[in-house]
Amino acid sequence: MTSSTVSSGLGMMAATPLTGANSSKKGTSDTWFEALADAWGQTLDGEAGKIQQMSDVIGNGTDNPSQITQLTAESLRMSFMSQSSQSSIDSVGKALETMARKS
Repeated sequence: MTSSTVSSGLGMMAATPLTGANSSKKGTSDTWFEALADAWGQTLDGEAGKIQQMSDVIGNGTDNPSQITQLTAESLRMSFMSQSSQSSIDSVGKALETMARKS
């Protein structure tokens, strides 16, 4: 098997439609790359929801140091996750671009 055969096969896999039980649901992604981005988005949405709830509690007057510290920790966690999502999607995108050029 030559490297061009492998590259071509991987490039096609990136654009291959998802099949199976999840593919028929409304709002699902068409490719695994889109599914990766959707998964990151849902994870970040969940984390943002936690931060919003914690912020609402503090905004209602319950602003003791432990809750502020927990909110700060969750905010830093969100920042880390956001950077990780951007980095992973960017890396996969660049790899797919490289495979497309070599095909």
